[in-house]
Amino acid sequence: MPLAQEQPDFRFVPRGVDAGGRVTINDTRFDASFIVSGDQLLEGWRPRNVADLQPSDLDALFALQPTVILLGTGTRHAFPAPAVLAAALTRGIGFEPMVNSAAARTFAVLAGEGRKVVAAFLIDPGG
Repeated sequence: MPLAQEQPDFRFVPRGVDAGGRVTINDTRFDASFIVSGDQLLEGWRPRNVADLQPSDLDALFALQPTVILLGTGTRHAFPAPAVLAAALTRGIGFEPMVNSAAARTFAVLAGEGRKVVAAFLIDPGG
């Protein structure tokens, strides 16, 4: 699914998500989990799927000081463990799990509005 946006005001732009849930940011396709904000990209994020996600995995996202976190859960929508949700919500940070394609589209819209959004994409290279 290709995404397009003209002249964004942010540095890292989602350009597409393939059927396997791999995300393309600018001209790079990511085959492993990563985190992106409008001006930072963090490769090599540890978790590969929702079941693997731990509250401590969110520390890298919190360091970017978002007001909302989008969690791309791959090709299927899934909710993380309650402790993971609580880690964000107790800090007053919005936390929205959704499939990678929806997370990419939502990230582009919110970043385009100048919102302090961070997206974390779970990509399981073996899955």
